[in-house]
Amino acid sequence: MSTRFAIMVVGILLVAGGPRVGQGQTQPAADATGQTSSVLTDPVVREKGTKGLDHLYGMRFDKAKALFDEIDARHPDHPVGPFLQGLNLWWTIMLDLTDTSHDEAFIEQMSTVIDRCDALLEDDPDHFDAALFKAAAHGFLSRLHSNRYRWWKTIRNAQKAISYVQKVEEVAPERGDYVFGSGMYDYYAAILPEEYSLSKAIMWVLPDGDKERGLELLRETATNGHYVKTEAIYFLAKVHYLYEDDFRGSRKWVERLRERHPDNPFFHTFEGRIHARWGRWNQARSIFRTIVERCEAGQAGYNTHMEEIAQLYLARDRLYQDEYQEALTHLAELEQLTSRDIENTKYRMLGYLYQGMAYDALGQRDLAVHRYRKVLTMEDASGAHDRAEKYLDSPYEG
Repeated sequence: MSTRFAIMVVGILLVAGGPRVGQGQTQPAADATGQTSSVLTDPVVREKGTKGLDHLYGMRFDKAKALFDEIDARHPDHPVGPFLQGLNLWWTIMLDLTDTSHDEAFIEQMSTVIDRCDALLEDDPDHFDAALFKAAAHGFLSRLHSNRYRWWKTIRNAQKAISYVQKVEEVAPERGDYVFGSGMYDYYAAILPEEYSLSKAIMWVLPDGDKERGLELLRETATNGHYVKTEAIYFLAKVHYLYEDDFRGSRKWVERLRERHPDNPFFHTFEGRIHARWGRWNQARSIFRTIVERCEAGQAGYNTHMEEIAQLYLARDRLYQDEYQEALTHLAELEQLTSRDIENTKYRMLGYLYQGMAYDALGQRDLAVHRYRKVLTMEDASGAHDRAEKYLDSPYEG
């Protein structure tokens, strides 16, 4: 199973709901006004939670933690506190997926969320927030395990999330945040059979998707959401980048991300990748140079891995502009950055591949061959082994 296909399957599982409310399920209890009760509608939680998330996306982790701690103190037996606190760890992980040192702490944090949910569900099997946060915790655990290629744990956590997602949407007190899951499901269920023929073997047991409806629901969350507004904007940028082949759409939504969170390096590098994919190398070059400057200045969140990404793209730009010595300068920086002890060696390997190509173009065949052979000793990614074997047989000529 390819990584991309597996992650797509996980995406379907994460947002696929169980039976609709009314088909063998009971609805969560409503308050005296007839509205489903949720801590997320508490004005204090909403104010502090949204401010905390803004700090989080802006890499101001200490300020985010302080607000999340206040929420936890206000609701000490509720899963909302440890869940929000866990997002600090999640973004630490997201900023460098080659680093696994924070995984166990994050897993423990989500386990705390699940334990609090289970305690609430024991007293009230239809507790709305317990269902919501238990689904979210298992969803994040599934995402983490998928990033680590632990497919059985990925699928098991996804399955545990399934039974709660649609139930939550059916009785949600408002639409904005709560239609995000259905929007994801509708979109991915519609495109998965088109992108991956193997998916048809599992899709027949799931309800049909609707791509346009999915995009509409994601846009609704991006416009009217509070807690997952940024996530909806990110996924809109991502699907236009990966599947809609739409530069304008990708740029529109990533610019929205950058306007909301200008100091987020993950969104910053994504903006550069979008411009690079569609050959806007002047813009991409400017973006990646700024990223390198921020990394070298030690700006919060702009870590070694962010600089690795930027140096790789700057090297590609110079390589394909036939500026081979400049490409090698960036690749030397990349080699130094990736010399640290990491499990995921993708960027180190791609650096060796591009070094080989640059050396070939400069007529230094022995050095090129040495780099291609290094590539073949490493775990394959992005088709690097095929390209290294191709250039061992026939030198890269530019």
